Amino acid sequence: MLNHEDLIKKVKTYNRFFNPETLSKAYTFALNAHKNQKRDSGDPYLIHPVAVADILSDLKLDSATIATGLLHDTIEDTKTTYKIVEKEFGKEVADLVEGVTKISELEGKIIENSKAENIRKLILATSKDIRVLLVKIADRLHNMRTLDSISNEDRRIRIARETMEIYAPLANRMGMNHIRDELEDLSFQKLNPEARK
Repeated sequence: MLNHEDLIKKVKTYNRFFNPETLSKAYTFALNAHKNQKRDSGDPYLIHPVAVADILSDLKLDSATIATGLLHDTIEDTKTTYKIVEKEFGKEVADLVEGVTKISELEGKIIENSKAENIRKLILATSKDIRVLLVKIADRLHNMRTLDSISNEDRRIRIARETMEIYAPLANRMGMNHIRDELEDLSFQKLNPEARK
């Protein structure tokens, strides 16, 4: 897991004008917000938002988007509110975090027999800022990379199918071919391991 200094160094390699204090503050904020939470694997929860921020920095995105990657689960999974994020990080980051939260809430309400194309359109329509989709795709990519840590097989299959039908095509539409390929490969590995071999 990257520490905040390594993340800042990585961003500095492509963006000399960003504010390192914002990223450092977002890292510390996420650490404190998720401090008592664990992932299904038993690892500290912070590993996930840091991995999402790392993926976003691989894409050479701006510091507001990377801060959003660090904070993307705070409104949804902790006692943090939109107002707190806005007060600490400004309206831009708060709006991005709220946008990612709305997509996550949509996922929870998706009906099994909804057509994937309709769900993709709904996600696109609710995302006012393209950066929300970039964070959500990075979030899904890390979740797929760690899918085997989820003990419930039905949940793993549901996530893999959702990824194959919704998030890989969204990544494709956005021209993120290497991420689309990895999402498809990880999904295929879970949905049809024999065919993948």
